Amino acid sequence: MKHEHAKTATQNACKLCNPLGACLAFRGIENCVPFLHGSQGCATYIRRYLISHYKEPIDIASSNFHEESAVFGGSHNLKIGLKNVSDQYKPDVIGVATTCLSETIGDDVPMILREYKKEFKNGSPMPILIHASTPSYQGSHIDGFHAAVHASVKALAEKESRKEMINLFPNMVSPADLRYLKEILGDFGVPYMLLPDYSQTMDGGPWGEYHRIPPGGTPASTIVSAGNAKASIEFGSTIEASKSAAEYLDIMFGIPAYHLPLPIGINGSDRFFDLLETLTGKKRAEKYDDERRRLVDAYADGHKYVFEKRVIIYGEEDLVIGMTAFLREIGMVPVLCASGGKSGLLKKRIEELVPDMDELGITVREGVDFVDIEDEAKVLKPDFLIGNSKGYTMSRKNDIPLLRLGFPIHDRFGGQRMHHLGYRGTQELFDRIVNTVIEQRQNASSIGYTYM
Repeated sequence: MKHEHAKTATQNACKLCNPLGACLAFRGIENCVPFLHGSQGCATYIRRYLISHYKEPIDIASSNFHEESAVFGGSHNLKIGLKNVSDQYKPDVIGVATTCLSETIGDDVPMILREYKKEFKNGSPMPILIHASTPSYQGSHIDGFHAAVHASVKALAEKESRKEMINLFPNMVSPADLRYLKEILGDFGVPYMLLPDYSQTMDGGPWGEYHRIPPGGTPASTIVSAGNAKASIEFGSTIEASKSAAEYLDIMFGIPAYHLPLPIGINGSDRFFDLLETLTGKKRAEKYDDERRRLVDAYADGHKYVFEKRVIIYGEEDLVIGMTAFLREIGMVPVLCASGGKSGLLKKRIEELVPDMDELGITVREGVDFVDIEDEAKVLKPDFLIGNSKGYTMSRKNDIPLLRLGFPIHDRFGGQRMHHLGYRGTQELFDRIVNTVIEQRQNASSIGYTYM
């Protein structure tokens, strides 16, 4: 649609800040403390967002900038902060992510970390220090996530002898999805390195006593072995090459990199399982064929409810791409595919999976905020929205049902346990979508029927 007035500022951004994604990725490394080089407010904001979605405590250290640090640099604060974290938490790894303030004043964090190692190394073991550049004025939370994963592999991966193992970089998916991916890899009987793995650290059980660093995560020793894998699989088709862990391993160690869209839907899941069969030389377990058969049957049963329903899908670019392909697979029309990301690849990647998107009238917009999406919704008049909780105000104001998906989900319970990937995740998504349509029809009925 055409806009009469040019916008001069973002209003209610359809994305979150860069270092938030980095903190989540670092939380997926065993015995790792995320550390923000910047103000305390940044750490508090990110903790609040992550806790609200995952319902788990999370400590994020900070170099705690003040006025003097902002003017003269935060080197002293960073060194003292690292020393305090090392003494109090006894971590194996500290993941240092930068914020707007430290990036704007130009702190040379790699140099500061080298100085810290020289000043404080006294013969005792020192935590591994990983640095990711994540200024909030560039990119979004997903960029920070990939930057942290890339930095971790770059800092740790080594090459010895080639092993029959697979590296899997799953993108920013739910803990439930991570557990499912580990189940799949385990059933193929192949050694693997999954990074990051916050399936337990961000969705664990109750504790008898508080853990400063919760159990779980990818061990640093496993990341070291990533340089010996036979292949790397990376979910995501909009990741910058400079932030792609799989591309780094390919360039440095000659490990073939396979890039797949998020495996949502039958076609997307087939591609993932077919690739695993090719790489391992093994057939998938029968239970996955059973999951696929049940999903096909569900498509047939639910088709009459979802066919040609019009949807607006928004969120991280790779999630939007995977969901768009899935929505077309079940006969729905994603009239608007929107993201706050700005990779420049969103439309191209959707066209690759949905060649008839122009004939269907599918609009693709990147770099948008929720004001842009709401303007589009008033013209497109979708049947419902699919995306995170940040779209609730728009949903309520315009009386358009919202099916919550992705991150963050702040106004519902269990966002960390939602499946999205594979046949099992697609089944749960499809059931939720069909029930959303049925509920909408039921609520709009003057009869109030109780039988489908």
